[in-house]
Amino acid sequence: MSGFAWGAFGVHLAVAAGVALAVLLITFAVASAKGLHRLVDIAWGLAFTAVALVGLAVSAGHGDDGRRLLITVLTCVWGLRLAVHITLRGRGHGEDPRYAAMLAKAPGSRAAYAFRKVYLLQAALVWLVSLPVQAASYVSGPMSAVAAVGTALWLVGLVFESVGDRQLARFKADPRNKGKIMDRGLWSWTRHPNYFGDFCVWWSLYLIVCDDLGAAAATVVAPVVMSLLLTRGSGKALLERHMAERPGYAAYRRRTSGFFPRPPAA
Repeated sequence: MSGFAWGAFGVHLAVAAGVALAVLLITFAVASAKGLHRLVDIAWGLAFTAVALVGLAVSAGHGDDGRRLLITVLTCVWGLRLAVHITLRGRGHGEDPRYAAMLAKAPGSRAAYAFRKVYLLQAALVWLVSLPVQAASYVSGPMSAVAAVGTALWLVGLVFESVGDRQLARFKADPRNKGKIMDRGLWSWTRHPNYFGDFCVWWSLYLIVCDDLGAAAATVVAPVVMSLLLTRGSGKALLERHMAERPGYAAYRRRTSGFFPRPPAA
């Protein structure tokens, strides 16, 4: 399709970068004051929500209003659900062991090291991964069946994330499961239902942009980067290295898909 407002989109990119940076700067100030850098995980979903909401306002007068509203609602529901989940999961706990271990090796100021290695990096990733959310507001013309497929895929992703997180929380809350491997419900179909859900969500948001081939080509890097983070970066790969020595985990790996859901092996 034609009519994509590239000039306005360029301004939007700058605004989105400022919004993402502002959210992470505020989070850094609060986390430093509390001595609790795990708060940055809450800011991840909130930053995407802020980028989507500000983007809806900035893009007024451009693109298709239905598409603009749809991409904003889907992003905000995903981001706020994730932020609430992480808030509840971390309530009453101290620093995340990942951040504690990283900061223990910091050369010089721990705060400066955390700012560079965590907060600035996350702000940049929020901006990059949200490119389809930003671009969707400038795609003109009515939504096609591709956008409907994207919305359906988003729903699949949200179900996997929310149900998987809920099942794991219930499992951990039962003292009888202490030291055991969660291998029930969605966790019997994939070792990472939450990461698979994330994968679906970000490819679904990208599909909503695909009514404009130029915008699709310019933003495909976003779901690709998110997919790599989920499968080879801070998601699946990091967690599995941490879990590798847990009793029963090797057997769980043999019978359960590493990412894409399938029935468990006998």
